[in-house]
Amino acid sequence: MAIRRGFPPSRRAARLRSPRPEPRFISRLRGGRRSGNIRAVPPPPEPVTYERTGAAAVLTIDRQERRNAVDGPTAELLAAGYERFEADDDARVLILTGAGDVAFCAGADLKAIDSFAPRLEDPAGPLGFTRRTASKPTIAAISGWCLAGGLELALWCDLRIAAAGSMLGFPERRWGVPLIDGGTQRLPRIVGLGRALDMILTGRIVPGEEALEMGLVNEIVPPGEHLTRALVLADGLARFPQETMLADRMAAIEGLGLSLRDGLAREARAGREVFEVARRGAARFASGEGRGGEGAGV
Repeated sequence: MAIRRGFPPSRRAARLRSPRPEPRFISRLRGGRRSGNIRAVPPPPEPVTYERTGAAAVLTIDRQERRNAVDGPTAELLAAGYERFEADDDARVLILTGAGDVAFCAGADLKAIDSFAPRLEDPAGPLGFTRRTASKPTIAAISGWCLAGGLELALWCDLRIAAAGSMLGFPERRWGVPLIDGGTQRLPRIVGLGRALDMILTGRIVPGEEALEMGLVNEIVPPGEHLTRALVLADGLARFPQETMLADRMAAIEGLGLSLRDGLAREARAGREVFEVARRGAARFASGEGRGGEGAGV
């Protein structure tokens, strides 16, 4: 009697009729449903985006899963965004911000620290542009955690607008990571040496309200309003006569490390360079423009 191998006919037929379980990743794509239509999975967000809004360029760090911490490739994108802003004559103000409300930027991504190796000696700075000086005004729009290299990025900006509840500091003191993106130089210039050393030496986290009192941030706004306020401020700056505003800005920045005598000479040189613009502005004021505080403040 012949021996039949394999499943009996009834079991073979049942096996042919039953579909194989689909791979788990396909099931996830279908949203758990077995359907002929596979749902499209949106691509992950770009780590850095550059967007023009009016006269402002908004440079956004979008690595929310890492509290907007910056790795080497993200630093390269920040550098490219900075270059794009500098080359864009119609972009009069740069706003630097972080996606979401949880963090402005938590600094360098310490889980990807090796990706910074090629950037440590970069003249532009490890985080993209922190060793460069922008030719136009810059604003940091801060919400949530602004820590370590993230605070150094904020210090690089001319002005800092923070949402209520923001926290700022250098927690890397705890694990022996140095400040290499300008923090040791810019913080004392902004808040004074005593307050700067307090933050640098202790690594304590400063609430936004205290940061406002010490001059570390310029304004505190309601939660979620930091970018809106920064855009309003940028629009106001963009409406001023640009030549004299930019000349005064650069004289203030470059004169900080000079003696009073040399600083005054730097200011005088800037004034001579924009004298014709100033003469036309004085004539407009004499004819009645800007009287009664019109156009003052942003």
